[in-house]
Amino acid sequence: MALDTDLPETDGSSDVPFDSALSERYLVYAMSTITARSLPDVRDGLKPVHRRLLWAMRLLKLDPSQGYKKCARVVGDVIGKYHPHGDASVYDAMVRLAQTFSLRYPLVDGQGNFGNIDGDNAAAYRYTEARLTQVAIDLMEGLDENSVDFRATYNGEDEEPELFPGPFPNLLANGAQGIAVGMATSIPPHNAAELLQAATALIDNPQANVLDYVKGPDFPTGGLVVDSPAAIAESYATGRGSFRVRARIDKVTEKGGGWHLVVSEIPYGVAKGKLIEGIADLINEKKLPILGDVRDESAEDIRIVLEPRSRTVDAETLIESLYRLSDLESRVPLNLNVLDKARTPRVMSLRDAIAAWVEHQFVVLRRRAEHRLNKIADRLELVGGYIIAFLNLDRVIEIIRTEDEPKPVMIAEFELTDRQAEAILNMRLRSLRRLEEMELRRERDGLLKEQGDLQQLLASDARQRTRLKRDFGKMHDRYGPETLLGKRRTSVIEAAPARDIPLEAMIEREPITVILSARGWIRAMKGHVEQLSGEALKFKEGDGPFLAFHAQTTDKLLLAADNGRFYTLGADKLPGGRGFGEPLRLMIDLDGDRQVLALIPANAATRLLVAASDGRGFIVKTEDVLAETRKGKQVVTPRTGAQLRIVRPIPHDDDSVAVIGDNRKMLVYPLSEVAELARGQGVQLQRYRDGGLSDVRTFRMADGLSWAMGGETGRTRTESDLTPWRAARGAAGRMPPTGFPRDNKF
Repeated sequence: MALDTDLPETDGSSDVPFDSALSERYLVYAMSTITARSLPDVRDGLKPVHRRLLWAMRLLKLDPSQGYKKCARVVGDVIGKYHPHGDASVYDAMVRLAQTFSLRYPLVDGQGNFGNIDGDNAAAYRYTEARLTQVAIDLMEGLDENSVDFRATYNGEDEEPELFPGPFPNLLANGAQGIAVGMATSIPPHNAAELLQAATALIDNPQANVLDYVKGPDFPTGGLVVDSPAAIAESYATGRGSFRVRARIDKVTEKGGGWHLVVSEIPYGVAKGKLIEGIADLINEKKLPILGDVRDESAEDIRIVLEPRSRTVDAETLIESLYRLSDLESRVPLNLNVLDKARTPRVMSLRDAIAAWVEHQFVVLRRRAEHRLNKIADRLELVGGYIIAFLNLDRVIEIIRTEDEPKPVMIAEFELTDRQAEAILNMRLRSLRRLEEMELRRERDGLLKEQGDLQQLLASDARQRTRLKRDFGKMHDRYGPETLLGKRRTSVIEAAPARDIPLEAMIEREPITVILSARGWIRAMKGHVEQLSGEALKFKEGDGPFLAFHAQTTDKLLLAADNGRFYTLGADKLPGGRGFGEPLRLMIDLDGDRQVLALIPANAATRLLVAASDGRGFIVKTEDVLAETRKGKQVVTPRTGAQLRIVRPIPHDDDSVAVIGDNRKMLVYPLSEVAELARGQGVQLQRYRDGGLSDVRTFRMADGLSWAMGGETGRTRTESDLTPWRAARGAAGRMPPTGFPRDNKF
């Protein structure tokens, strides 16, 4: 909304629409953040703060061959002369340039505490010292040769370079991170030797495939890039994507058959301290039960030791689990958003970024050649004057001795320029010897030859390409794969994504005996106990046994309540066999008025037969009743007044159903007549005039129907001919065979 224009004007104020004023000012701020703070230049890969840091250190003569100076001195020069921002931000930038785990090719050589890979901060700048590295010297090579433009500093008292000209591919070699307004950049580090090879190829063929030389990122912390070549190529072609980076993990076999894992390299950007804390949390929270312990044995090199729970744990399973659950695998983003030569932000492909740097190097090469030609011309002018003076030495001395103003006389007599005459007059007497004349003639001949070579260089594109390839070759020799700094540290190996490890593989398989009391107290004894007695059958007063069965620690247990709700328990999470155990209601949300109907291992059968007291039931797959939460899953929904009564596993070869009611009438029919559902009330298994369902089971018709005779004999009876009881599902049935148990239970 516009401001009221009728208000009297005041000095220094103007009436403008508020939205226009706000948008204009914010746009200025945004562009300043983008172009002068957060995004690197594609030509030297530096942000202004980094460029000013290195420039200030160069003026302080902090070369690799010189001694260190306090970082406080450097930071003071930077914020006082070039970068009027906070000292903390400048020092933080300087610290990162010195960290060998942050930069692939550090630009600052730090002495003192500059932080560590654990994530600890650096010491204050009054305690630390620094100087430049050879990489920084290479990056600034040619600054004194008019290879780049200079601009005035913020207060106009000094000058600073707009960018650095050196033939080191810093943007991609060291990478960059930055967040501007509305855009960001994220460039991982690469191998300088591979970048130089790709740049050399682009000199001869601008359409060359740079991926023939650049295999992928090369992180200072090593590790493994496990993306496919197609995924890497896609990321580099668009300038956007990410790289899946894994730690380097080796299995070490111990004497006696044991083993452990050793992590020697971790993903880029991951703090070792937080990584170990995360792995320790997995152990404490039992999210990775097959891992026993983690130890940090690192000194100068990284060494993290991971102990398995036991020697029987599968090493590959443990490694896959660690990759999936911890920061031993992470993603490093790629967003090649940089400022081009016109200072315009844009996302480039890898080839475009390298080509832009090569183009910059051609400009630098020509500017350095032109600068050298100007220097040669100036020197040739002086050398020519010196030679004339030597050839006419006696006359020159006479003019100087006799003339009040020798300069114009010499200019007129020997056709000298003003600079030549001035240089002759300023020449020292000790230079008036024959040897000096010979040296001047040699110097002139050398300068003339160099002048001719440079003129040919500027006139020929082919010569410029040859010279640049030679310069890149020298840089490649310095940072080649055979050197300590240039050797590739990150391996590029395609690997499948970390898979989900099943529960059975995450838990050490051991036999247990599960005991559930009548009041809902549960415990698990080690081993398959055959005779439960003594301490094993110890219960609270008023409580007693309800059921007991054998299982494995890797099993999932299905618990069914009489309201038709199913719950899932992990056998490995059951309390130990000592004492009375723990109440089930601490593990699941079981209503207080509900009773446990059944507790069986989930792997007992792939299908279950479930039936309610009103005679309705169905078949359900075991996988459909597994619940992931404490609240369980409603599988059976009994009608009003009814409740779940039977949950029975179905052996895979059973083909028939036998059902008996409270009225002592039995019915037999094919299992195929029972519907298979995921949830619901089901179908009518047997019809009743009064009472309800007593029991139901499945069996194999060819084997007949068997039941226990009772007593201590343990004998069973089998009825082979079931024709009298066979009828359609839902019929009433007839009285069971003679000798059938009086409790109406199969």
